[in-house]
Amino acid sequence: MGLYRLLADLVVFAHALYVGFVIVALLAILVGVVRWGWVRNFWFRFIHFLMIATVVFEALFGIVCPLTTIEGDLREKAGETVEAGTFIGRFAHDVLFYDAPEWVFTICYCIFGGIVLVTLILAPPRRPRRPAWLRRTVSGGSVRPRA
Repeated sequence: MGLYRLLADLVVFAHALYVGFVIVALLAILVGVVRWGWVRNFWFRFIHFLMIATVVFEALFGIVCPLTTIEGDLREKAGETVEAGTFIGRFAHDVLFYDAPEWVFTICYCIFGGIVLVTLILAPPRRPRRPAWLRRTVSGGSVRPRA
C-alpha cells in the first residue's frame, strides 16, 4: 500500500511539473523574447507547443488526462482517496485541480494554447542548425560523404 501511495504522489508531482513548465515557459517566452536568445530555441518551443497542444486536444475531445487516471488508479490500489494522500500529494493536487465546470477548463486551455500559437507566429523560434557534416559542401553544392 505504501508503494502505491508514493507512486501516486510522484504522478501528482510530475503532473504539477508538466503544468508548471507550460506556464513558466510561456511567461519566459513573453518576457524574454527581446532579452534572452534561448527562448527562441526551436526544440524548447516545439516541446512547449506539443505539451499545450496535447492538453487542448484532450480538453476538446473529452479525454481524461492520463496522469489523472494513473493517479486515481494508484490511489485506489493504495486504498485511499485523493484527500487521504500525503501532504505534498494533497497540496500538489489542490494546486492542479479546481472545482469548476469542464467547459471553463476547456476555454482556458484553448485560450492558453492560442496565446502559445500567437507567440510562435510573432516571435518564431530559430530554425535548428544543421549538423556540421551536413554543412560541409563541395564546389557543386552537394554533401560530401563522411570518411
